[in-house]
Amino acid sequence: MNFSQIVMVPGLLSTGEVYRPTIDALGSDVFVAETRLDDTIEAMARRLLDEASGRFLLCGHSMGGYVALEVLRLATERVAGLALIATSARADMPEQTSVRRRLVAMAQERGIEAAAQMLEGKLFGPRTGSEALRRLNLAMAREIGAGVFARQQAAIIGRRDQRAMLETLAVPTVVLAGTADAIIPPQRSQEMAAAIPGAELVTLEGIGHMVPLEAPRETAAAVARLQARISADRRG
Repeated sequence: MNFSQIVMVPGLLSTGEVYRPTIDALGSDVFVAETRLDDTIEAMARRLLDEASGRFLLCGHSMGGYVALEVLRLATERVAGLALIATSARADMPEQTSVRRRLVAMAQERGIEAAAQMLEGKLFGPRTGSEALRRLNLAMAREIGAGVFARQQAAIIGRRDQRAMLETLAVPTVVLAGTADAIIPPQRSQEMAAAIPGAELVTLEGIGHMVPLEAPRETAAAVARLQARISADRRG
């Protein structure tokens, strides 16, 4: 394969555990990017480029997708393939920014669990929000904490609109979206897949925003197909 490792970028309030089922299914060399130390998407992307090895297959979920697109903007030659999962290429809208700031204030005043529980109702699809997944989601939020949550939200609020870049991408790409995603509408994934040359769109019926946890087999299968496509493109 024409890459040295898979790099996975977690989303807001998520640790590398959000990718655990995918990592276990792939059995591959995976590096989980650090998203807890910086307050801009660009800084997260630059840290990833400094810490990852060589060329890599890049997977980004939600906020991690914003980081992945920024990595492409900064160093497209480092990316052998791209998986964009429940994410968007658009900048934050004013109403989204307002909600984010209210959640940060809640986390600072009442604790991170209050903000995580406020978000929880929108994270999972109607049939996939099991008690075990909800406990995992809360455990990840506790590990992240209110201070990191504030930094991550500041980064998301200040992110670039990357739509103009999409048509210039020349890496094998898969875009995954859940039809029941109440955080980022699946139309945003459709928009990206339509703009990126040759992108594969995977639509997951009844799945919400937490695609890697709700649909681990489908997520791993999509990444495995991407691996195969990269290998085929190299041979061709």
